[in-house]
Amino acid sequence: MTRPAKRTTSQDVARAAGVSRTTVSFVLNDRPGLSIPEETRRRVLDAAKNLDYRPHASARALAAGRSDVVLLSVPDLPMGSGISRFVEELTAALATSGLTLVTHLAGTHGRPLPDVCASIDASAVLGLEPFDDEATQALRRAGADVVIPSSRMGPVSPTGLIGTLQAEHLIARGHRRIGYALPAQPRFRTMAQERLQSVMAVCAKAGVEPPLVMTTDLEIAGGTHAVTEWTQHSVTAVCAYNDETAIAVLAGMRETGLSAPADLAVIGADDIPTARLASPPLTTVCFDLHETGKQRAEAVVAGLAGREYTPPPATVAPRVVQRSST
Repeated sequence: MTRPAKRTTSQDVARAAGVSRTTVSFVLNDRPGLSIPEETRRRVLDAAKNLDYRPHASARALAAGRSDVVLLSVPDLPMGSGISRFVEELTAALATSGLTLVTHLAGTHGRPLPDVCASIDASAVLGLEPFDDEATQALRRAGADVVIPSSRMGPVSPTGLIGTLQAEHLIARGHRRIGYALPAQPRFRTMAQERLQSVMAVCAKAGVEPPLVMTTDLEIAGGTHAVTEWTQHSVTAVCAYNDETAIAVLAGMRETGLSAPADLAVIGADDIPTARLASPPLTTVCFDLHETGKQRAEAVVAGLAGREYTPPPATVAPRVVQRSST
């Protein structure tokens, strides 16, 4: 039976480089204000590389005065393309500052967020949903130096603005009777209702009837039923909660012999990769997730350094991507 390899320690690096463990710590943690000869620094770095040495998290935290862990609280929603891409962008942006992202799916059955924060010794906590004052204080008591809820940075998906952009786009193209496609999944309902309220507000402001709301799942039958109801009530354009729901509407249209946008215009949200491959290609609302992830990372780094961070105005505002479905 093969014995597991022994973990390489800073003492092993010190022995290989012919220096003290203190010197190894100074070099690997890049302690400012210390004059380490370049030849000594190079010996330590080479030894660490040759031995495949990785500092223990607790040792790094002790040297830096904090951990390098950032905790992201993700709402209890299916991990769709938009959230997944945002997590990827945020992970990459934090990594450039030596920070590691850990995600936690919030929900009624999981551990409370402050417990997770304490157990992984997170220095910063980000939320895709707002934290109230009680939750913020609990996270700080759990050890977080920086707590950034969505309300301070603007959410990844500015919910109200999505519905506003969808409805304004359709009304600007001459549509006066609009439908709204709600998702069947209960976990989407809160966000979907917020987007729907924005669509209703735009319709009221434009002096058109409130949207005719239909619920559809991601099956052709559900899309077909919704499309039939809309056409019977003279609806000419539909705002869908997201791109998946919009694609279900397009499938229902094909099943009933209708085409977009001639019979029914359709606009989605999120700009998932398959949106441009839909038939016809789907008009949608998109977000600059790269810039959003970058700004969230900058806010964390600034907070850990004790600096205030003000995001540039309107750099991550959503926009309509015009394709053939409207």
